This record gives sequence, structure tokens and C-alpha cells, in this order.
Amino acid sequence: MKFNKLTELDLAGKRVLIRVDMNVPVKNGVLGDDTRIRASLPSIEHSLQAGAGVILMTHLGRPTEGEPKPEDSLAPVVERLSTLLGKPVRLVADWQAGLTVAAGDVVMLENVRLNKGEKKNNAELGQAYASLCDVFVNDAFGTAHRAEASTHA
Repeated sequence: MKFNKLTELDLAGKRVLIRVDMNVPVKNGVLGDDTRIRASLPSIEHSLQAGAGVILMTHLGRPTEGEPKPEDSLAPVVERLSTLLGKPVRLVADWQAGLTVAAGDVVMLENVRLNKGEKKNNAELGQAYASLCDVFVNDAFGTAHRAEASTHA
């Protein structure tokens, strides 16, 4: 099986959806170790430098699907990522009605495990993710073995 390399693609003006693994420790809204966030920076920065609009998705913890709680939000992750990138990152919870991302912008979808069907590898949810982008990148090696909508469908 041949895989395309991100560095070999023309990303100018494209919407790049990157499944990252930013499942980092957060306690009482305070982010702990940011190693996984830092590990995602090369793909994000390459995509931005190549002229893409970047959409990120990740999970955080083990929330109950369809029951968002403040402690399940990616807000602390987004805050740290914004600092590391030196630019704002927009957190979007209601993305299924559509999403706009311009070249040079970074958007983070709210915790994928809050979406009904994520853990059950729902094909319609997978298609909804796919409809957001021109290019999909699985940069979440630690979750690649999971048959979930954001990694498999």
C-alpha cells in the first residue's frame, strides 16, 4: 500500500484535516504535560507554511458521547496550542452544519469523543469529517489502531 507524504502534496488553498493525538492530562482546567501537543506541531506548521487552512481533531479523555461537560472540552489544549503556534486557534463545537477555514487559519473541532457514533465507527460521522477537507492526515499514531469514526470510517 502506498501512502502519500504530507510534504509531497500541494496544499496551497486546501483545507487540511489532521487527526492529532492531543489526549493530554488536564485537571481542573489546567493542562499538564504538553508533549503530545508539541509532537503535532511539525504537521500543523508544514501545512500552514504550504498555504493550507488547518482543521484539527482529537479526543480528550473518555467522555460520554452526546453529553458535553466543561471538563471534557479541549479549551485548555487549544490555549496551549495557540501559544506554541504563536497564533489564535479557534475551537468549534458545532461544526456539523459546516465550517469555514481560510488559508493560514487553524481550527480545532471540539473533543471527537463527544460526537455520537465516534466510538462505534459510525460511517455517517466519518463522512461528515471527510466533507470538511480536501486532504486528510492521520497524525495520531497512538490512536491508529482504534476503529473509531475519526480514525477509521
